[in-house]
Amino acid sequence: MDPAIKTDADHKLRDVERGGMKFIRERVLNGELMFGIGANLGSSLTVEMIGASGFDWIWIDCEHGTGDYSELIPQMQAASIGDAPPVVRIVWNEAPRFKRVLDLGATGVMIPWVNTAEEARQAAAAMRYPPDGIRGVARFNRACGFGQDFDKYFEKANQNLLTVVQIETEEGVNNAPEIAAVDGVDVLFIGPLDLSVSLGIPQQFENPKFLSAMDSVSAACKENSKAAGILVPNMDYLEKWIANGFTFLVVGSDGGAVASGLKSMASTCGKFKKH
Repeated sequence: MDPAIKTDADHKLRDVERGGMKFIRERVLNGELMFGIGANLGSSLTVEMIGASGFDWIWIDCEHGTGDYSELIPQMQAASIGDAPPVVRIVWNEAPRFKRVLDLGATGVMIPWVNTAEEARQAAAAMRYPPDGIRGVARFNRACGFGQDFDKYFEKANQNLLTVVQIETEEGVNNAPEIAAVDGVDVLFIGPLDLSVSLGIPQQFENPKFLSAMDSVSAACKENSKAAGILVPNMDYLEKWIANGFTFLVVGSDGGAVASGLKSMASTCGKFKKH
């Protein structure tokens, strides 16, 4: 399907038609360019700002971000106000961690450090209710409108929720074709810093070895009708990496935006100081 024929209104209607939650899995698997911003400050205020800024999704980081589950609840509530549904990165590929964030209303989960097809199958199972998976069933949680939307949510959850596995090691790249073939895995998402370190070329994102790894992941996704994703270290890479087949992208973070903005203002002010 050509995503260009869909209007913004079409997307928003489809995203919210099931219960009160917004879902993006269909758009991601259709190959639409999906731009997200990382929320790593643990702040509901910055999540609210991101949701009002025109991005397609919010990446709430519970692995390296400063917030924990106590901060996640208000962040999820803030995300509900805007038009950018939240995908939450959990700390590790352990089933209990999926249940918490899914029950709070995540539209998807990002799982770090997935290196094998078996690990990918574990993640896909944790995302889904039986008989397709092992997710525990609860009626009175936020995702289900505290029981008000349970039947509607339960009926479609296994089809609506987005599963994003991170490729962050050379082993993960080598196993990318098998990982992409796992039913229920939707996105193979490169963590560029971890991957470059694993390849022995830290932060060398234009090194032929790194580019070859990117190509391998992108090809595996294309072969299996999955989406390729990546965190963009700076905007200079954006156009090139989109051309390489990456469509599910994190293009910055709230922490990075605040830090760079403050530094820029301080630099401008510094020009007026007397020496």
